[in-house]
Amino acid sequence: MSEAKASPGGRLLTFAAWSVLVLVLWVWGKEITGVQPVAAPGGAGGPVGPGLPAPRAPLSAAMPARIDVPFIGVQAPVIARGLDSDGAVEPPPYELPGTVGWWGAGPAPGAAGAALMVGHVDTKSKPAVFFGLSTLRPGEKIRVARADGTVAEFTVEDVRVYERAGFDPHKAYGPRVKGRAELRLVTCGGTYDKAARQYSANVVVSAYLTGAGARPTAPA
Repeated sequence: MSEAKASPGGRLLTFAAWSVLVLVLWVWGKEITGVQPVAAPGGAGGPVGPGLPAPRAPLSAAMPARIDVPFIGVQAPVIARGLDSDGAVEPPPYELPGTVGWWGAGPAPGAAGAALMVGHVDTKSKPAVFFGLSTLRPGEKIRVARADGTVAEFTVEDVRVYERAGFDPHKAYGPRVKGRAELRLVTCGGTYDKAARQYSANVVVSAYLTGAGARPTAPA
């Protein structure tokens, strides 16, 4: 999303979209150079933080349909997003502030790699879907219902705020453990610059796959 498309009151994911574009370029570069993801402490078979559950083996790829984040009361539909005319990943439409966007050109949630989801932090008049994202803590659960009828359950590793100055897309969005299924939830953070019509930073929640099951069927 370009800055020109953001109204002063909207304050929606301008920097997040720019950051995702940088991520796309990083992924292309990794494929060309063969650079491997950086392994987090504990190795590929163990959790990153103390007291967190062990990771689960990745699932086969399937499109996400819905995301639930119980700790912040989020139950939201997910739509695939591509690149806009400026080459940045499109966030969800402004008229859908309760919807989460999934970068459809990247890994699917639950499959190996780092799946990326973006959501607005607010609108002109009220909080949006990822307003409470910065309050998540390690150990909290994120569940993604998928089109194949499965639910991928992720455990939060950490929540970080990345300032625009000196931004490192590899550190923010790149997979931490080779072969592990990971998830990144991204929204705006920091301070809002009315003149520039953008936030100064991104809030990034990092999580990894720890469970999977069948989607519950609706009662007849």
